[in-house]
Amino acid sequence: MQLDISKDSLHVYEALASETRIQILNLLSQSSMNIKELAHALHMSSAIITRHINQLENAKLIRTEKIPGKSGIQKISKLVVDKIEITFPTTIYPNFKMRSLELPVGHYTDYNVTPTCGLASSKDFIGHVDEPKYFMDARRMDAQIIWFTQGYLEYKVPNPLQKGEQMELLEINFEIASEFPYSNNVWPSDITFYLNGHTLGTWTCPGNFSDIRGKYTPSWWEDANSQYGLFKTIRISKHGTHFDGEILSALALDDLDITAELLTFRIAVEKDAKNIGGTTIFGKGFGNHQKDMEFKFYYSEKC
Repeated sequence: MQLDISKDSLHVYEALASETRIQILNLLSQSSMNIKELAHALHMSSAIITRHINQLENAKLIRTEKIPGKSGIQKISKLVVDKIEITFPTTIYPNFKMRSLELPVGHYTDYNVTPTCGLASSKDFIGHVDEPKYFMDARRMDAQIIWFTQGYLEYKVPNPLQKGEQMELLEINFEIASEFPYSNNVWPSDITFYLNGHTLGTWTCPGNFSDIRGKYTPSWWEDANSQYGLFKTIRISKHGTHFDGEILSALALDDLDITAELLTFRIAVEKDAKNIGGTTIFGKGFGNHQKDMEFKFYYSEKC
């Protein structure tokens, strides 16, 4: 589950702000339990436990299902989230000016992919899944989700800086997951990123997520399919390349041809990767973030 700092995530924070509910989550992490079992374990009344269970359900941290038992139908609660990431507001760099652009995920200029693979717009699949030839379909420009097991997508990014403006930091934001037929919340994949032919570094994505529906994933998309990704940020400065604030490589701006009119950004799952778990890239209309890939150019003006 991925959260942000907004009122949309407040119900989850409120659900976690209770010692009793934390105890319930810990118990359910060991095994599914009914109200009576939880009440006995925590030495509380069933009525109190029921109120806590309702709040955890509303936060989509647990799910309660009806199953047949010896004494009739039982309501069994189970934990459905094993990890929560919190995205804080983007860091502001007041000393620099900034220009940004969003690039739709379907606007790649080169590709080489292997199944499982496919593309879809917010309305339907583009061509047939698991047939790489449809990555050249003219409708690929409308793609809002793209997935493949091994290979790469490559994008040409126009450099918006003008004469007399010096790049100080390049930030690349995107929503991404690994790739598994339907989905698998624990499915690591080594995803490598390149800029202008230089290797920025490799990050291991932990899974392909469907524990809850993506905020913007269209209703026709099946629940069992990948629902959302993790929102990630690559920052390339004069000091190196960072991924969500952690060092990814020593590659710095001075190592790149950053003054070129077009920058080339590649997302790849290499054939010699330890974890070939594929990748899924989310744009507007899918996942938890209503945006395409975003490129932010922080710059200073030369005197």
